[in-house]
Amino acid sequence: MAEPEIVPVTEWPDWHANPNGGDPLTQDLNAPYDKGDLCWMLVCTTLCWQITPAIGFLYAGMNRRKAALTMLLQSLFCACACGIQFWIYGYSLYQARTTNPILGDLSLAVFRNVLAQPSMANPNIPDILYAAFGFTFVSCTAMILAGAMLERGRLLPSMLFLLSWTTFVYYFIAYWEWNPSGWLYKLGVYDFAGSGPVHIASGFGALAWSMMLGPRVADSDVVDRKKFVHHKPHSPLLMCLGTAFIWFGWFAFNGGSTPNLSLRTIYVVVNTNLAGCGGGVGWVLIDYLYKRKFSLVGFCSGIIAGLVGITPAAGYVPVYVASLIGFLTSTSCYYAVKYKHLLSVDDGLDIFALHGVGGYVGDLLTGIFADNFVPALDGVSGSSYAGGWWNRNFRQLGLQFAGATTAAAWSFVVSCILLFIINKIPGLHLRASEDSEIRGLDIKYLEDVDEEGFYMNECILHGRTPPRCSGSLKAPTPVMDPVSVEGSEKKD
Repeated sequence: MAEPEIVPVTEWPDWHANPNGGDPLTQDLNAPYDKGDLCWMLVCTTLCWQITPAIGFLYAGMNRRKAALTMLLQSLFCACACGIQFWIYGYSLYQARTTNPILGDLSLAVFRNVLAQPSMANPNIPDILYAAFGFTFVSCTAMILAGAMLERGRLLPSMLFLLSWTTFVYYFIAYWEWNPSGWLYKLGVYDFAGSGPVHIASGFGALAWSMMLGPRVADSDVVDRKKFVHHKPHSPLLMCLGTAFIWFGWFAFNGGSTPNLSLRTIYVVVNTNLAGCGGGVGWVLIDYLYKRKFSLVGFCSGIIAGLVGITPAAGYVPVYVASLIGFLTSTSCYYAVKYKHLLSVDDGLDIFALHGVGGYVGDLLTGIFADNFVPALDGVSGSSYAGGWWNRNFRQLGLQFAGATTAAAWSFVVSCILLFIINKIPGLHLRASEDSEIRGLDIKYLEDVDEEGFYMNECILHGRTPPRCSGSLKAPTPVMDPVSVEGSEKKD
């Protein structure tokens, strides 16, 4: 029996007639695609995935020790549960081939009809590859938001909220900005790699969550709490490691958002790096002017602020303004952190300041610094982009303002509604008990934590007598100076 001849696909059929693109038994569905583009996107997908656990490392390092492992658990939850959700209906909600301006349908649910047809968002790669790449975005966005439960949010309600939030906030905004039928897409908003659905949405969602949870239990009075918002990170090493991996992954996060592997891709990677550099240096210099000391927390915060600011701009702005965008975004975020006590909101990981404010500023700077020659470097876009102020397209800044404000308002309002509803469901109140908060969420939720060993180490670290430290943590026993057998004080 003769083997059937495999015929290369030369022209894609209409999607409604054949959504998979052809018959893989008789046609070579790989033929129209450039193998370099496919390889690049697969590499970017892999690198982007590790951003989610990297955020877990960052948050775990910045938390106090008693709730650090809970952040790692949340990162694994976001990677797994958000991935399943994305597969079941998430991808379809924002990439379905619908014509309404608000939200997609379930035509691509469980990746049905997702195979070889060119993706709407990136016609140089197949649907299935863009879907794999898109999964990494929603999981890391959910993890950015998850830090708002800082040391006082109950685990099960937080998981329910994250899945509800991605459904009613992330996928809506992603459809508006990334689907050709979305109303912000048609309006002409520039958002290269997801400032709106990723940073602004998660930042303002975190603000709502922090407000609903209320401040953490603190020994200090209100005045002291306003002066000293941050607790020292329990592991600066873990914090820096998380930041390094986030920076590493952000090359793929931004670089994979180009329509092909081209000069524009290289431009995007260079812009991403320069913005991270400008953000890190800017934050540390301003911090040093105030405190006359350097700060690892400041360096990490500045780097992330710079990466946030360049996210909407990476594929639109010239390389000679990338570090300036990082610096300006970092400066804005620094003062948002410095004066955040005016909101009386306990956002200890500064998610609102770094991602909400940083994403908003980045959107506006994109409208100012966008140049029409940069998108044309992909060899496909040509003159389809009008640029920003540099090209006398003064209208673009107004469009950027509209897009950023829409994402911020939608996320904040919908987040408040979701949190209010979840908090009213029996057994799903948002806030952990005072005892669980004081003892630590790790001990409350994780069997991996040795409670006795945990408190023994805590007592030693804080200078308390271990045998007498097992009582109330609210009133720890102060350490006593050792006394010699003769009754005289022991000298060092």
